[in-house]
Amino acid sequence: MASLFPKRLLGRRSKATQTERVRERRHEGFLRYANFRWAKISGGLCLLIIVSYALVDVTPRHNGGSWYGYTLGTIGAGLILWLTALGYRKRKMTSDYWSLKAWTSAHVYLGLSLIVIGTWHTGFQLGWNVHTLAWALMMLVILSGLYGVVVYSTLPAALSNNRDEMTQMQMLEAIRAFDRQLHSAAQPLTPEDTAPVLAALDEDPFAGGIGARLSGRYPRCATAAALRTLGMSRSSDAEARDKVIGLLSQKEAALARLRQHLKIRALLEIWLYVHVPLTFALIAALSAHIISVFFYW
Repeated sequence: MASLFPKRLLGRRSKATQTERVRERRHEGFLRYANFRWAKISGGLCLLIIVSYALVDVTPRHNGGSWYGYTLGTIGAGLILWLTALGYRKRKMTSDYWSLKAWTSAHVYLGLSLIVIGTWHTGFQLGWNVHTLAWALMMLVILSGLYGVVVYSTLPAALSNNRDEMTQMQMLEAIRAFDRQLHSAAQPLTPEDTAPVLAALDEDPFAGGIGARLSGRYPRCATAAALRTLGMSRSSDAEARDKVIGLLSQKEAALARLRQHLKIRALLEIWLYVHVPLTFALIAALSAHIISVFFYW
C-alpha cells in the first residue's frame, strides 16, 4: 500500500522538527540547561549526604573533626575553589558540555549544594570562631548568588522591553533633541518662566547617585519641577507656554525611559559588588579555617 505522505514531505517535516529542537536548545536558559542536568546532580549529591549522615555512626557525635566531617569539608573546599573559576571561564570560548551556559548552570546548582555540604560538615556545631565565620560567609555568598540568579532570569526581558530597540546613546540623543527644541521654544517666555526651563536644560540625566539609580526616584528632577512651575504660571503667552509644557512632558517621558534603563542595569550589576568581595572574604576565612584545623590537628 502506498504511503499517504510523499517521502519528500516527510523528510521536510523531519528536518523542520530537528531545526526547531536545535533552536530550542540554543534559547535554553542556564537554569534549564540539558533538562536540568546539574539540578539533578546537585539534588542527588545533597540526598546522598543527608542519607549517609543519618546512617553513618560517628562517635561521640557528628562534627567537622570526624572522618566524615573531613570528607565533606574536603568536598566543600574543592567545590568552592572550582566555583570561583567561573570568572576566568567567562573569558574563554568553548561549546558543548563545557560551554559557558553549562558551566554557569553547574555553578548555580553546585553552589546551592554547598548549603547542605557546608552545614552537614559542621555537624550543626556553630560558635563564635573562624570556622563559623567561614560557614557564615559561605551562606552570604550563596544568598548574593541567588539574588544574581533571580535578576538575570527576570530583568533582561524588562531591560529589552524598556529600551524598545533603542540604545542608551539613542535615548540620550532623544533627550538632547528635546533640549534643543526647548531652548528655541522658551524664547518668548517671561524671565520667571524661562528660569525653570533653563534649569531643566542644564540637568544631568545621570545625576542623583547610586540611591536614585537603584530606586528610580529623582525628587530633585529639574524637568519635573519646570513642568509644575509652568503648569501653575499665567505670566507668559498661553500658546508659547503650552508648547514648552508639551516639550517638557516629552522630555520627562524620555528621561523616565533612560532612568528605568539605568535602574535595571544597576540592579543587574550591583550584586557583583557584593558577591565578588564576599567570595574573596570566604576564601580568606576558608584558608584560616583549614590552617587552624591542621595546626591544632
